[in-house]
Amino acid sequence: MYRRVSTAEQADSGLGLEAQRGALVAEVERRGWAIVADLPEAESGSSMRKRPQLAAALGMLAAGEADALLVSRADRIVRSLRDWVELTERSRREGWVLVALDAPGDPTTPHGEAMQSMQIVFAQLERRLIGQRTREALAVKRAAGVKLGRPRSLPADVRERIRRMREDDGHSFRAIADALNAAGVPTAQGGRKWYPASVRKIALSA
Repeated sequence: MYRRVSTAEQADSGLGLEAQRGALVAEVERRGWAIVADLPEAESGSSMRKRPQLAAALGMLAAGEADALLVSRADRIVRSLRDWVELTERSRREGWVLVALDAPGDPTTPHGEAMQSMQIVFAQLERRLIGQRTREALAVKRAAGVKLGRPRSLPADVRERIRRMREDDGHSFRAIADALNAAGVPTAQGGRKWYPASVRKIALSA
């Protein structure tokens, strides 16, 4: 079974991962399955290719060491219909099944597969609408002169570095946080640890 949270803070608290584990173990017991591996991951990137624990799970499935990949929600493993289709095609080709607890229907049947795909479509639409509303709300606040994000105690060159890495180079918030931590750059409050969420706040207020 595969568990994922999207920020390092969630991973450190353990709450999100433990909640997923409880639901997954209950489902395993209900179906009479056995847990071959439990692979938790904290990763904010949307690409499946940047998740080592997911790669490990897919490797085990391809090798025939397991015959099902169980996740609590479909969005814990994919963020787009394209990724979902790619993953279900791979599972069919390699002879294993993808089971998401929040996805209706039996994924091994045509109707069940179609129902699950539609759920991914609407989940993707919801994320995009939330993003659009957030950007519009921020634009209104900026136009009204409201200062957003953390107090501007962060040096301008660090803000510019974050902006450049995000907008010009296309790095994920996690990648930026890792780079700042590796360089020993203090946070806005003088801390030593950058998280993807704090980088995101800085990027949105830049």
